[in-house]
Amino acid sequence: MKRRNFLRNTVAGSIALTGMGSIMEAIVSEAVSSNAEKFRLNYAPHFGMFRNSAGDDLIDQLKFMADQGFTAFEDNGLMGRDVAVQTKIGETLEKLGMTMGVFVVDKGGNMANTFAAGKKEHLDIFLDGCRRAVDVAKRVNAKWMTVVPGAFERRLPIGIQDANVIEVLRRGAEILEPHGLVMVLEPLSDSPDLYLQTSDQTYMICKAVNSPSCKILYDIYHMQKTEGHLIRNIELTWNEIAYFQVGDNPGRKEPTTGEINYKNVFKYIYDKGYRDVVGMEHGNSMPGAEGEKALIKAYREVDSFEVS
Repeated sequence: MKRRNFLRNTVAGSIALTGMGSIMEAIVSEAVSSNAEKFRLNYAPHFGMFRNSAGDDLIDQLKFMADQGFTAFEDNGLMGRDVAVQTKIGETLEKLGMTMGVFVVDKGGNMANTFAAGKKEHLDIFLDGCRRAVDVAKRVNAKWMTVVPGAFERRLPIGIQDANVIEVLRRGAEILEPHGLVMVLEPLSDSPDLYLQTSDQTYMICKAVNSPSCKILYDIYHMQKTEGHLIRNIELTWNEIAYFQVGDNPGRKEPTTGEINYKNVFKYIYDKGYRDVVGMEHGNSMPGAEGEKALIKAYREVDSFEVS
């Protein structure tokens, strides 16, 4: 079933079930109305987030996102897709007026290939990934790409690990900087073995690399888990942040499903002047098309902050 037919049939079905006296109520309650007003911030869904409403076709999913008012998109697995698919994604985003968010630089995995070890083979894998990422970025008009430095090298003092990571990232920045591309370093809460875990540590690394092509990806879900004090820590690291991702905690689902006051956080970064992408790197709290409607409704709620 085509996307627009799905939407029209859904509303029609709702009207039939509720009766003529509830027509307006049925329409208002339909969260995924076509050609919705654009969101204030550039929230970026990912493939699969609206599969039940848009179908399995990737291009149809992008069109559905745009119809709901989303103005950006991100795809962690972009580098693993065929060149033809990458090209089609880029062409579609341009037609829809959507901004490409992050994709992940292929560097041999988050844990196994660690920058902290100072090993040439790890450096070579990363630099190869950066070179290939330049070509991928051109196909989709991307600016940002996610980099995770890997695990701790427990046999080395932390200062030596820091120096090793900084040196590897400087080499990567040399490749990306001439193309205006930015690797965004993501501190994670997934494992105590990961080297990069806090915003202040990431800030220090970015300052030491000293390149416009090495900045912070501030994932609010991860930072709530590892350090809290979200607005204060965003303020402290603000001039090195180039990208945000979100997910509520606990559960890593859409805003309003956990403990984070996303309306306040979004108001803060908007008032600070942030107009780049906010990646929706989380799951849906409810299954099926109804869960997708609930997700869109949640974003409408947290995007309704008052502008200072």
